[in-house]
Amino acid sequence: MTTFDLHKYGIEVKEVYRNSSVPVLYELGLQQEKGTAISDVGALMVYSGEKTGRSPKDKRIVRHPDSEKNIDWGNINIGLDEHTYMVNRERALDYLNTRPQLYVVDAYAGWDPKYRLKVRIICTRAYHALFMQNMLIMPTQKELAQFGEPDYVIFNGGGFPANRYTSEMTSKTSVDLNLEEKEVVILGTQYAGEMKKGIFSIMNYLMPLEEVLPMHCSANVGDAGDVTILFGLSGTGKTTLSADPKRKLIGDDEHCWTDEGTFNIEGGCYAKAINLSAENEPDIFNAIRFGTVLENVVYDKDSRTVDYTDTSITQNTRASYPIQFINNVQMPCIAGHPENIIFLTCDAFGVLPPVSKLTPEQASYHFISGYTAKVAGTEMGVTEPQATFSACFGAAFMMWHPNKYAELLAKKIKDHKATAWLVNTGWTGGAHGVGSRIKLKYTRAMIDAIHHNEFDKVSFIKDEEFGFQIPQSCPGVPAEVLIPKNTWDDKGKYDEVKKKLVGLFNTNFKKFEANVNKEIVDAGPKASLSLQS
Repeated sequence: MTTFDLHKYGIEVKEVYRNSSVPVLYELGLQQEKGTAISDVGALMVYSGEKTGRSPKDKRIVRHPDSEKNIDWGNINIGLDEHTYMVNRERALDYLNTRPQLYVVDAYAGWDPKYRLKVRIICTRAYHALFMQNMLIMPTQKELAQFGEPDYVIFNGGGFPANRYTSEMTSKTSVDLNLEEKEVVILGTQYAGEMKKGIFSIMNYLMPLEEVLPMHCSANVGDAGDVTILFGLSGTGKTTLSADPKRKLIGDDEHCWTDEGTFNIEGGCYAKAINLSAENEPDIFNAIRFGTVLENVVYDKDSRTVDYTDTSITQNTRASYPIQFINNVQMPCIAGHPENIIFLTCDAFGVLPPVSKLTPEQASYHFISGYTAKVAGTEMGVTEPQATFSACFGAAFMMWHPNKYAELLAKKIKDHKATAWLVNTGWTGGAHGVGSRIKLKYTRAMIDAIHHNEFDKVSFIKDEEFGFQIPQSCPGVPAEVLIPKNTWDDKGKYDEVKKKLVGLFNTNFKKFEANVNKEIVDAGPKASLSLQS
């Protein structure tokens, strides 16, 4: 424990643990927090309570004349009046004042000192403190002594509910961001990911003001210093493919692209743990040890062995650990300009090629679209894949209109001569239920070919509808796999499904067209005469 004064926030609690050691946080968590235990490999297993994932519909941004013109208001960025914010803030402070002890984490977001934020977390659980000490960049003792006032403060009163009868509240959960006061208030959820993504949302607002592109992506770097960034929604292989034994990991989730290069926002990784195995994900599996937080996993009560296949608490089981727990990592997590930008999609329709090359305008189009397709669900009668679109591959955290980020991406691609690629990790030979998943070894071979400039030596054919360029050969991949139509037995069915997918892209993009540059709109897919007939 350190004596740390929180009076300036109206918090009177005397017992405050600031930037505590891992053993201290383990001891306090085990003593005081229900559902906390140590796994057989030394990780701290915790239970987040009723909420085991983020609550995007309960996120609010305070409306203020200084920032409201910049924010893309709607179903994702929902407004909140200042009075209601103050009611929620008071509610959180009242709750914090009832606790026998509190935890403070003072740390940085962003590895580049020029752009990093000083962040202060005030929370009630050892689990939350350890989680954020893993996810942020921890200061040295000297840096901590000179830390001064933070740029942003998170008041995590998540153990206490919001009042659903308060104006503009829709549930007992509320995550409120006030850009002018530089604060985040959390009520009614103890899911730690809300703190992590709250900071990412702040960076997504601040960075474009400095012509810096914030990105929901993973990144790695080769021996020659060549950087690749990989965008992709859940299930597309972003974490798996960025953890490449031949390349150093820069980070697995949040980065910025500046005039100088790329930097990771975070100091750690937050990996999905569902079906985790040493065979398929050795880097992540081996990172789970003393100091790692395991969220909402099921384990054997005697041996404390985790069953990663058990989803009885949630499918969203997670592991949080410092990035240095991964063996092959770039420290500090800063590198040069990306040479390759890879958009990962898991196309369960089986229509998109496993690899294709994009123009800068097509890259902007696919970036704004943020497409993947999930396999059919368990509901009765749902037999076809379901298309999912998330703008900028992270719509829930983007504060500006998607075009703001897309223009920054296009400019940086052109200025630094990066090449954009669309890589489909989904189905081949037919849609889900008929075809099969593209083999991981083929996807790895295609990404290796991108890194080794192998596609500079091959011929391409242009896709008639999507307009991107498809390589006709790739080392280690059968040529017929590269052209989707060639893998389908029923060519007429392929045309029918492709026409449907083109329509889904076009329908989704309509909501962006009014605010997007014409050359980006024109880079979208079009139904050709062959598909229309």
